[in-house]
Amino acid sequence: MSKTRADHTSSPHASRQGSPKGDAPRLTLSFLTSAPGLAACPADNTPEVAFAGRSNAGKSSVLNRLSGSRQTAKVSKTPGRTQLLNFFSIKEAGGAIKEAGGAIKEAGGAVEESGDTPGYGRLVDLPGYGYAKAGRAEQARWQAAVNEYLSHRDNLVALVLVMDIRHPLQAHDLEIIDWATDSELPMLILLNKADKLKYGARQRTLKTVCSRLRNSPLIRTITFSATTGLNLPELLDFLATRLAPDTQDQ
Repeated sequence: MSKTRADHTSSPHASRQGSPKGDAPRLTLSFLTSAPGLAACPADNTPEVAFAGRSNAGKSSVLNRLSGSRQTAKVSKTPGRTQLLNFFSIKEAGGAIKEAGGAIKEAGGAVEESGDTPGYGRLVDLPGYGYAKAGRAEQARWQAAVNEYLSHRDNLVALVLVMDIRHPLQAHDLEIIDWATDSELPMLILLNKADKLKYGARQRTLKTVCSRLRNSPLIRTITFSATTGLNLPELLDFLATRLAPDTQDQ
């Protein structure tokens, strides 16, 4: 992971920890393709936000919550795809993401993908790390593919790191955080499974993580629950901001 990226904003570590909004928009995600590495990735003329995390952090559930459909993560869990980079095109969106998508189209940044409807951008589900049943050689191959993608994917505009709030800041998490900080790539950390803890405990964990990352201004951290939808609007706002053309070019 060697490529340096720049961004014009200075994001706070923690956002407001609100309840899920009943009218929060959902994304319609269309599976585009799977790739074993950078060379097999689709054309890099559409902005992408990648999702990373340990295999048991609930990354698939987060994608399900975003789309409101269990079929989304089912694609990534299909045998043969769990070790690959899985690309989803955002076909329909509401609120700020739809507005950002309209601007992308006007700027000529959207492409026709898997159908006649231009996308609003892409989400990329990276292979989960720390999968216990995978051999060392297999894990090394996954890691090399992820490193290559993160370091050299020109249209990567942001990263979402999913962590289990009960086990935050594991070794691989810290490696990705350090890389994002050095590369100046905006990142949103989701302390997922917050519904498993009482309010006081999750706020203490949030405070600890924010304190640890106080020198990384482009990283935001929020508590999150893929089960209840806690702070889903904040995740959608982050995606809308990062997919906006005026943000990508600065």
